[in-house]
Amino acid sequence: MNELFMGRLPRYIRQFAAFSALIVLLFALSGCMYPKSQMKQNQVAPKEAVRNVQAAIDQYQSETGMLPMKNSTANTPKYEKFYIDFGVLNRTGYMSDIPSSAFEKGGNYSYLIIDEESKPRVKLLDILAFQKINDIQSWVTSYIQTNSVLPKGEQTYPGFYQIDYKAMSKTAPTIRSVFSGQTIQAIVDENGVVFSDYGIDIMQYIQKSGKNDFEADLDLRTLLVDGSDFVPVKAPVYHFVNNEPQAVKP
Repeated sequence: MNELFMGRLPRYIRQFAAFSALIVLLFALSGCMYPKSQMKQNQVAPKEAVRNVQAAIDQYQSETGMLPMKNSTANTPKYEKFYIDFGVLNRTGYMSDIPSSAFEKGGNYSYLIIDEESKPRVKLLDILAFQKINDIQSWVTSYIQTNSVLPKGEQTYPGFYQIDYKAMSKTAPTIRSVFSGQTIQAIVDENGVVFSDYGIDIMQYIQKSGKNDFEADLDLRTLLVDGSDFVPVKAPVYHFVNNEPQAVKP
C-alpha cells in the first residue's frame, strides 16, 4: 500500500492543487456573496431554467450543428465533463440572460450537457456538495502525504471505505443529496480518491421502480440522472450486486 501511494501521490497532488486553485479563482470571479433571497431561490430545483436552457441548446445544435459546451479532457469524470458555455449562448442570441441558479451568476448549480453524442440533455451539478468533497479530498491527500496510509474506517464496498475523520483531526461535513434530501457520506477508495456515496438514493429508486432485473454492467447512476434534473456529485460507478447497489472500481 505504501509503495502504491508513494508512486501515485506526487502527480495526483499537483493535479489536485491546480484544480483546487482554479475552483477558488472561479468562485472569486463569480461573486458568490448573493442576498439571502437569492440563495433561498437556489435551494429549489430550477426546473423552468433547465427547460429554457434545454430549448436553447436544442435550437443552437439544430442551427449550428454544434453544442455550446466548454472543453474537457479524456480523464474528466462523466458527470463533470461538459459544462455549458453560457457566454456562447448569450453572444449568439440564443439566451438573453444566464439563469440566476447558475454558478456563473452566483447560484448553487453548474449546468452540464450529458449524452452529447446521442440526445444531449441539460442537467445540474450541486456545487455545495462538489466543494465539500473537494475539501475532504484535500484532507485525505494531505494525510496520505504525511503518513503514507489511508485515513480509512470500515469497508463499505469492496475497495471502498468510510473515512476516519478523527485520524485527520477533522469533523465530517454534512453532505446533502439533491435527490432525496438525505445526508450522505463520503467514502475513499484504495488509491485515496474520495467519492460521494449515493447507494441509499439508488436503492430507493430501485424500490420505487419495482425492478430487480438490471443488467450486470448497468451503471446505476443513470437511474438518478434519468429520474431528476441532477447528476450525482463525485459518485463512483454502481452495479446491481446481490440485489443492492454496489460501488465498483473503474
